[in-house]
Amino acid sequence: MPKQKVEGLSADVRREPITYTLKQNYMPYAMSVIVSRAIPEIDGFKPAHRKLLYTMYKMGLLTGQRTKSANVVGQTMRLNPHGDAAIYETLVRLTRGNGALLHPFIDSKGNFGKVFSRDMAYAASRYTEVKLDNLCAEVFGEIDRDTVDFYDNYDSTMKEPALLPTAYPNVLVSANQGIAVGMASQTCGFNLGEVCRAAAAYIENPGCDLLEALPAPDFPTGGELIYRRDEISKIYESGRGSFKVRSRWRHDPAAGVIEVFEIPYSTTAEAIVDSVGKLIKEGKLREISDMRDESDLHGLKLAIDIKRGTDPEKLMQRLFQKTPLMDSFSCNFNILIAGTPHVLSVRGILEEWVAWRQECLRRRLYFDAGKIRDKLHLLYALQKVLLDIDKAINIIRQTEEEGEVVPNLMIGFGIDEIQASFIADIRLRNINKQYILRRIEEVSSLEKELEELEITLNSKAKINRLIIGDLKRIEKKYAVARRTLLIYDHADAELGDDLPDYPINAFLSRGGYFKKITPQSLRMSGEHKYKEGDSGWLSWEASNKEEVLFFTSLCQCYKARLYEFDDTKTSALGEYIPAKLGLEDGESLVFACRAGDYTGHILFLFESGKLARVELSAYATVTNRKKLAKAFSDKSPLAAALTLYEDCEMAVMSSDERCVIFHTSSIAPKATRNTQGVGVLSPKKNQRATALVPAGLCGIGVPGRFRVRSLPAAGAVVRPQDKGQEQLTLGG
Repeated sequence: MPKQKVEGLSADVRREPITYTLKQNYMPYAMSVIVSRAIPEIDGFKPAHRKLLYTMYKMGLLTGQRTKSANVVGQTMRLNPHGDAAIYETLVRLTRGNGALLHPFIDSKGNFGKVFSRDMAYAASRYTEVKLDNLCAEVFGEIDRDTVDFYDNYDSTMKEPALLPTAYPNVLVSANQGIAVGMASQTCGFNLGEVCRAAAAYIENPGCDLLEALPAPDFPTGGELIYRRDEISKIYESGRGSFKVRSRWRHDPAAGVIEVFEIPYSTTAEAIVDSVGKLIKEGKLREISDMRDESDLHGLKLAIDIKRGTDPEKLMQRLFQKTPLMDSFSCNFNILIAGTPHVLSVRGILEEWVAWRQECLRRRLYFDAGKIRDKLHLLYALQKVLLDIDKAINIIRQTEEEGEVVPNLMIGFGIDEIQASFIADIRLRNINKQYILRRIEEVSSLEKELEELEITLNSKAKINRLIIGDLKRIEKKYAVARRTLLIYDHADAELGDDLPDYPINAFLSRGGYFKKITPQSLRMSGEHKYKEGDSGWLSWEASNKEEVLFFTSLCQCYKARLYEFDDTKTSALGEYIPAKLGLEDGESLVFACRAGDYTGHILFLFESGKLARVELSAYATVTNRKKLAKAFSDKSPLAAALTLYEDCEMAVMSSDERCVIFHTSSIAPKATRNTQGVGVLSPKKNQRATALVPAGLCGIGVPGRFRVRSLPAAGAVVRPQDKGQEQLTLGG
């Protein structure tokens, strides 16, 4: 575009549109950041990683001893002009000591900080020592066999590789994050063994189910991945998406401490401590008295001191929701393919890697074949010399000038210059038949090897078998157990999203048989069928996707969704709950209720006369676990239980036919499931509480005499004239 001179300005100043300036100046910078800095390529490395590791390889650090990190940084500056600080930061992240990678590339000695710590600083490069890890043998093993292209460094004083010939899909194993101009990349790491199996399965069958061999990402910091199949499938298919990872913890009841020993890869210990501390100051976590970072040389450890009576499971679920103890990891598989960024699916990444690996192997095989051809070319000359060794000696002896030896041998034996130079350079001690015959014996084996190489070069199937062989060897040699556990309960809970939702009527018999009947079927049915000695017990209206809570004699709560039960009729016995839920030997049902939206309360009456009012939300868990321990107090046998959605008057009965009527608003709700509750009835000696029912259903016509001002109370004896109607004896 022509430049315009502006009146009043010097001749060197020109006016031009800002779009032109951006295109001429900013676009080259943007492309440089995208292509040469921030986005990884199909080998799984960014340029900075590649330059550093190749420098260490050329320094002999694959097999040699460790050297000071400062030496590596200085040598790397021959390839990377961005300064020693940036190079050392790159080195730190690749070390075993830092722990940022599932399979580190650098074996380290010294303080390199920790990936799970924000404030733990790494030592200066002059204090630490490094060498290449053993895994790098699979990264550089073929680099000297023409498997990849080389190009000049920034000042054209040496060559560096365009890619590193990794023998396994490192692009999926090593996590990478980069922010370019107008785009970014964030890849999560996968377990090496699983990646190798998935790649082998893909080569054998490109349409295979990758989730079977590669179930989910894996992180060096461990934790628990909340596995939802639809989320993982979306990431595998589109290259974008997110999933949640939560911390792992254990509870020490004796010390009253919760210990967090693994945290999500995307957060730090300091961020967690700061977040929990803020909630404590705001008064939102009254159950916690203190939290400390006790991380040491043995690893991460966050200690949470909890107050007496706190339910650790319930507390951790709240912390997962409100703090980085559970965090999301976002994926964006943006990878450079031939210099162009592409957001690829996992299958697409494997497709590109396999194609690239096939090309690497072809180049290696072609290089090996060329070496064999060169060697055979020389041995063919030896065959000719073997026919007349004396002639070769005479030609050399009778040649007056040294420069004429090779031409004379060429003429004498009909060989080319390379062959003649080889013959002329043979040492005098080797000019004997034994040496020459031994060398010529190699011809047949080399010819056979060359033939096999050429067959392999022309066979895609054979090249694929070589790739699979390498993958199996690497898996056997380097694979480690998965560190991030998979929590599948969430995936099971999500299965109900595709199921129809409709109203149902649920019935539970005293013998433990459960029926789910639609309203239409119920209207057309007759009486319920029960086994001999069994009878109806509990019933409620609900929807097909709701959860049901089953409480047992071992103070455990089993959770199930109604869609897990088949629709049936009143004429059927129903499904036997102990077998359906897998109850333990000697364990029996004592109560059941619908969870609904987990609003409301459950009232537990114990034979001791104490009553516990527990929030239904105490049984809601993020992981949708099927079994909850300590569902209610075990200090006294359970006499009765019922659900409460609105405060009302309740009647408690005792075994000696005494009754106490009170209002439930006088009972404070508890978030702790196994609370012992408060006393409402004071049974006489050798007596016990037996029933809990709404006051309107207790069968007492004039309840005034049984109302009390304070709890607990002994209650009044129910006389025959007090019974206005048939008295109920059990709450349900």
